[in-house]
Amino acid sequence: MPDSRPPATRILLIEDQHDIAASIWDFLERRGYAMDHCADGASGLARALRGEADVIVLDLGLPRLDGLALCRRLREAGHGVPVLMLTARDTLDDKLRGFAEGADDYLVKPFAMPELEARIRALRRRAQPLPEALPAFAGLSYDPRSLTAQREGRRIPLTRLQGALLQALLREAPRIVSHAALIESAWRGGADVAALQTQVYELRNAIDKPFARPLLHAVRGVGYRLAELE
Repeated sequence: MPDSRPPATRILLIEDQHDIAASIWDFLERRGYAMDHCADGASGLARALRGEADVIVLDLGLPRLDGLALCRRLREAGHGVPVLMLTARDTLDDKLRGFAEGADDYLVKPFAMPELEARIRALRRRAQPLPEALPAFAGLSYDPRSLTAQREGRRIPLTRLQGALLQALLREAPRIVSHAALIESAWRGGADVAALQTQVYELRNAIDKPFARPLLHAVRGVGYRLAELE
């Protein structure tokens, strides 16, 4: 009989510390995940660009190419695979920089393995494309299956976080979407306004900066909206 079980979630682990990599590999493999591993940033980027992983677990302090640069190059190449960053750096600025480079989540070392798995499962849930057609607004549209926006005929690759924010804004345009609603849409509540502002800044650079007329506007102290303003 054919195997009717769903395929295992494919994890690409990019981590140079052997003991940490082995512990993560053993734990997740026992939990039914299909594991792959690279021990440096250059080979990790090459493997990630093949597009075979469902989630990338990425250390920041890597030889040959650090995790931030790896994530940035991955996003610049148009890959929207969810990225969970692992790091010993726990300041707010470090986290915001990670989100700005395209990370979807951020886990500070040391961490418990069950929390790592919970974060991976949450990323997989958020990564599922929505079945409904999204409305376009003022010539701006978004396809969640390809993580691609379009405006004035130009294709605009987005990260998964940016795409989640744009989906929420498009559904309500031109109405205001509150900070809390946007955080819930993109992070399921697991972020703050500073992280939201960082992602909105990157989203604005993608969908507004190349064009003559801005569409994404802040409503001070309340939230954001898509609108055609004079």
